[in-house]
Amino acid sequence: MYAIGVDLGGTKTAAGVVSSAGEVLFSETIPTLNRDGGAAILAATADLIRGLVRRVADAGIAVGRVGIGSAGVIDAANGTVVAATDAILGWAGTHLTAGLAAHLDLPPEAVRAVNDVHAHAMGEAWLGAAAGSDSALMVAFGTGVGGSFVLAGTPVLGHRYVGGHVGHIASPYAYHDGAALPCVCGHAGHVEAIASGPAIFETFLRFGGSRDVPDTRAVFSLAHDGDTAAIKAIGIGAGAAGQAVGGLINILDPATVVVSGGLADGGDPWWRPMERALRAELLAPLADVPVLRASLGNTAAMVGAAKLVLNQH
Repeated sequence: MYAIGVDLGGTKTAAGVVSSAGEVLFSETIPTLNRDGGAAILAATADLIRGLVRRVADAGIAVGRVGIGSAGVIDAANGTVVAATDAILGWAGTHLTAGLAAHLDLPPEAVRAVNDVHAHAMGEAWLGAAAGSDSALMVAFGTGVGGSFVLAGTPVLGHRYVGGHVGHIASPYAYHDGAALPCVCGHAGHVEAIASGPAIFETFLRFGGSRDVPDTRAVFSLAHDGDTAAIKAIGIGAGAAGQAVGGLINILDPATVVVSGGLADGGDPWWRPMERALRAELLAPLADVPVLRASLGNTAAMVGAAKLVLNQH
């Protein structure tokens, strides 16, 4: 059995043909038309999927199911986008699964969707760093901060499908000169306001870092070279990340913790202060909880999304 797994993000959309064993046979990526509205994104995504279906048909493989991990708050029961940030204009209100099913001439039940971080976590819980665990907490730190708690392979979505918004809990780190730092959600003082990649860049500038530095990736390069402002900015962002994850571990008591995202891939300057802050938060019985780097890389959300429909009969 095979399915298409789609990872639909704010800047790019990746899709792959995934086997029932979780192997990604073929994959392709296109830019997300994030300024053009929901209808244009659905049409482009359908074209991407059709191209993959034609490609595998030449190898004698038939694919008739699609799973989607999408940016935004996704009503997984109805396949609609409940809410989305301005990273994808006009995405909120999109009938994601029904729209794709219509484009692809598939029955509605052949297309399912969840939030992209939940899909990522499902992939890691199935075949990645948390494989074999009956419960896994995954938190991703990159352009934003998100998470998912997976029980027996199924993510906890929440009553209104908002579960996993780890970036939008309060953080004592998210203050400067006594004022709470603004968050992209419209509130202030949240984890994402200090622990995301863009937030680390802003902290670097507040500490006197050069405005000639172009982005967070360059800040990490400077930290490796010993730049004081870069090291401090990364350390504060990592500390906020670790404290937040440690608090969640105290609440959820997962068997395994997986940390993912571009910042987690940044190496020891981020990972070490993150894990130090995380373990400083833990209650004594949780002291030995495994905290692992995600292992599936860019295929995690595709694999997790495909898992939504691979078990259907």
